[in-house]
Amino acid sequence: MGRQAKAWALGWLALTLALGGARFEARAAEVAAPAEPSAYRLDDYRSPTPATLKGATVVTSGEAMALWRTKAASFIDVMPRPHRPANLPPQSVWHVPDHDSIPGSLWLPNTGYGVLSPAMAAHFEHSLAGLTKGDRAAPLLFYCLRNCWMSWNAAKRALELGYRRVFWFPEGIEGWSEIGGALEPATPVEPAP
Repeated sequence: MGRQAKAWALGWLALTLALGGARFEARAAEVAAPAEPSAYRLDDYRSPTPATLKGATVVTSGEAMALWRTKAASFIDVMPRPHRPANLPPQSVWHVPDHDSIPGSLWLPNTGYGVLSPAMAAHFEHSLAGLTKGDRAAPLLFYCLRNCWMSWNAAKRALELGYRRVFWFPEGIEGWSEIGGALEPATPVEPAP
């Protein structure tokens, strides 16, 4: 076999392996994505999420970036904020870990759980109403981390509150960072004590 034929054969083999690998990854992603449930996710929040959310528009990292650049949606980060560990001695100093969000986001920590206390549910509803000035057609984009049900739950909750232009960004902060999106330190908006 001549040099050109070998090069062509090696190139063809590399292409075939690459395409086969891409197909395998795509099939693995399809298999890993669970079916969309009818109710909120109540546990195991850091696990594969569905590919859909009925009533919402699911966006890729690139689509989220386009919405952000054009200011076409309000971004809402629902990443939980850790609380002081219960077993930490009272005299110990507790430093809440820093959290970075997509610039301009409203950080509503702990609003993505499947069950919210009445106070937290009211805080979520009040925060969205304030952000949108009561306009249920205002576009809202929800995110947290990849493979995190918190943003799915929060987007579903916004739909149930009557918001009609809900975007769900399942790739979250990781997907944003992977395409070069900047992050900034976030300040949590929490319910009044």
